[in-house]
Amino acid sequence: MQVENRVKELVEEKIADRPELFLVDVKMLPGNKLVIHVDGDQGINIQDCAAISRHVGFHLEEENVIEKAYNLEVSSPGIGEPLKLKRQYDKNVGRELGLKLADGTQKEGELLEVSEEGIRIAAKIKEKGKKATVAETAIAFKDITETKVLISFK
Repeated sequence: MQVENRVKELVEEKIADRPELFLVDVKMLPGNKLVIHVDGDQGINIQDCAAISRHVGFHLEEENVIEKAYNLEVSSPGIGEPLKLKRQYDKNVGRELGLKLADGTQKEGELLEVSEEGIRIAAKIKEKGKKATVAETAIAFKDITETKVLISFK
C-alpha cells in the first residue's frame, strides 16, 4: 500500500497544473506490474500518459520505492473497466450504462444526469412477452456496486 500511496502522490503532483486530467486508480498487480489509470474530462492522450510514466518512473527509481524490477503501465481505464469516480460518470452522460446494484439487481439505461448523490438513467424495463419500455430512474451512488459503459456494435 505504501508504494501505491507514493505513486498517487507522484501522479497528482504531475497533473496538478492540468485540471482537466484526473487519477482514477493505482494498482500493484502480481508480478510487480504497476498499473496507473488516468483520465481526462475530454479523454487523455499518449503524450500525457508518457509524461506521467516518466515522472513516476524517475521518482520511484530515485527514491528506491520498489526494490525489485517492475513494469510500469500508464493508460486511461479500458472501456471494460468499471467507473469509479463521479467525473467518469460526468463524461459519460448520454451513453448506455450497465449497473449492478447492492440489492443484487441489474439495470441498463442511458445516463441522463449526474449529481453529487447519484445518477438518473432512462432504464430499459423488459417484461416477458412484452416490448421493452423506458422509465427514468434515480439511483444513489451508495446503491451501485459496479457501473460499466455498454458498447453497441449495431
